[in-house]
Amino acid sequence: MNNKHPLVINFTPTGMVPTKAMNPNVPITVAEIVEQVHEAYEIGITLAHLHARDEIDGAPSWKAVVYARIFEGIRQHCPDLVLCASLSGRNFNVFEKRAEVLSLRPDMGSLTLSSLNFHSQASTNSPEMIQQLALKMLEQGVHPEWEVFDLGMLHYGHYLVRKNILKPPFYVNIITGNVAGMQTNLAELGILLAQLPPGAVWALGGIGQQQLAANTLAIATGGGVRIGLEDNLHYDAGRKIQATNTSLLKRIHELASIFERPIMSPSAFGALGFYNNYR
Repeated sequence: MNNKHPLVINFTPTGMVPTKAMNPNVPITVAEIVEQVHEAYEIGITLAHLHARDEIDGAPSWKAVVYARIFEGIRQHCPDLVLCASLSGRNFNVFEKRAEVLSLRPDMGSLTLSSLNFHSQASTNSPEMIQQLALKMLEQGVHPEWEVFDLGMLHYGHYLVRKNILKPPFYVNIITGNVAGMQTNLAELGILLAQLPPGAVWALGGIGQQQLAANTLAIATGGGVRIGLEDNLHYDAGRKIQATNTSLLKRIHELASIFERPIMSPSAFGALGFYNNYR
């Protein structure tokens, strides 16, 4: 991509870790998630990366019945929006639970390409689990959202391409700033970008204080962005201003305008091959 290529905005409103005690603006209920995605859609996003939560205690949920209500609500207001369901194993590393949402045939599903450590928790993704999820996505017409935290994960993605388990089109979500992963700097990013699959669409997201730097770097160099309260709860580096999904998204639009990057519409992204094959 060049720096005039339409900007892919991957909106991540909830995640698995943020709570209302951390930031009251985090959407937890189905109604809150649907409302904030709809608001983001009106501002301008390309796809939404979605996590479900239990409405009683706010804990992450794998249940398709909860995801179904989220998808239905969003599609009522945003019919062309590309929807990506989280298949994270951070809290429930059982294939049947992680894969249950795929029965709803979302457009995309997240696929973390290796195990990794976060600051105080591990995300376990065995080779068997990764391949099972990828094959289930293939069966359901769902396109994997590659989750890449370091160069080794990208290498494993190439391995799965050679095995014909991952197939084009490719969307690669590069996430920097994790304590045990890539950091937001040109040296590390350059090495990774040079080894992306040909024709891959890529986006860059940063965790916490690295979010703005990662997003700005991506906008300046032709990539897409991942933005939302899932990755960063504060608007400022000093962590004094609590962010909202809207405030973070509007700042991306300001940066996109400065760099003269038009926003890629959901339908344009879907036309690249990222809608569910059975949609």
